[in-house]
Amino acid sequence: MKIEVRQQGEVHILDIDGKLTIDEGSAVYDAILGALSAGQNKILLDLEGVTALDSSGVGDLMAAYASAKNRGATLKLLKLAPKVGEVLKITQLIGFFEIFEDEGAAVRSFG
Repeated sequence: MKIEVRQQGEVHILDIDGKLTIDEGSAVYDAILGALSAGQNKILLDLEGVTALDSSGVGDLMAAYASAKNRGATLKLLKLAPKVGEVLKITQLIGFFEIFEDEGAAVRSFG
C-alpha cells in the first residue's frame, strides 16, 4: 500500500493506493491518527486507487471515523473505488461517510 499525503488549504488529503486489507496492517488508520495528533481536523481520504477492501480495512475506516469524530475532526471520502463502494454498501456503513467524486467540491465542503 502507498499513502501520499498532501495539503490543500486547511484540508489534509491522503491518497491511498493498494489494498485496505489485513495483509496491509493498519497503515491508513495510523496515518489518520498521525494527522489528528498533528492537529489536522479536516481529513479527506482519496480511495480511488484502492484495489481491495476486506473486513479489516472496513474496521480501520470505521475506527478512523470514530477517532476523528471523538477529537472534533471531520473525515470525508473521495472517489470511492468500485470495490470500496460495494463493500460499504453491503455492510450498510456507507451512510457514516460524506462521499465526493470531485476533489474541489470535497475541499470546499469543509467550509
